Order: sequence, then structure tokens, then C-alpha cells
Amino acid sequence: METKPPLPPFTLETAKIKVQAAEDAWNTRDPERVALAYTEDSEWRNRAEFFSGRTAIKAFLKRKWAKELDYRLQKELWCFMDNRIAVRFEYEWHDDAGSWYRAYGNENWEFADNGLMMRRFASINDVPIQESERKFRWERH
Repeated sequence: METKPPLPPFTLETAKIKVQAAEDAWNTRDPERVALAYTEDSEWRNRAEFFSGRTAIKAFLKRKWAKELDYRLQKELWCFMDNRIAVRFEYEWHDDAGSWYRAYGNENWEFADNGLMMRRFASINDVPIQESERKFRWERH
């Protein structure tokens, strides 16, 4: 059976580990890698889109990162209980015209016993920013 430790029920320590692992994976901008954290039939709401399954997750992430260039994300544990975690996050990206944005949001996660996420519900708002206002900068490899 496929597992993705740490497994629920979560403690403060294991919830923080789960959140950091999600941040690290999403910052790779690799849809194949990111999708492995979700059950085969995972349910998603991302803004106004509703879909389910790893194939749909990969397709969504490919579209997302084709549009949201130089994407950089930070997540913070908000609360947790049993097999659920809530996070707040912000990320920055620019479009192909060079306009920068900072997105703010909240996610509610529900995990299966094997540690894979079976539900992800995200509410997100974008704010236009100037390149000089960016908070998240990193070295390019």
C-alpha cells in the first residue's frame, strides 16, 4: 500500500512536517512529484475549479505553472486535528508580460490513513504587486 508519512492522527510536530513537505514539493513546480502526495481519487477545489483524481491534478498543475512563472510559495500551519490540517499561504509569481502578483490563501486538507491527501479545498486571492515589492526571492539553479 502506498504511504506518505507522517501519518494521521497528527501531532503539532507531524503537522508541521506535513506542511513543510507540501511547501517543498510545490516549490519544485513538478506536477508529477506534487501529484504523488494525493490519493488516486483526491477531491480538489482550487478557486472556482472543482475536480478529482491525480490525472486532473497533474493537468491543473501544468496549466497553473505554465501561467504562474517563477512561482515561489510559503505555507504556515494554521491548525490541525486528527486527520485534518488547515494552512495559510502566500506565493508570488509573474505572468509572461512580466506583471507580478502575490496570492494569499487558505487550504483545508483531509488525509487518508496512509498519509495521502484525499481532499484539498483552497481559497485564493491575487494582488498585483511591483517587482520591487517581492518578498520571496531565491537563487536560480
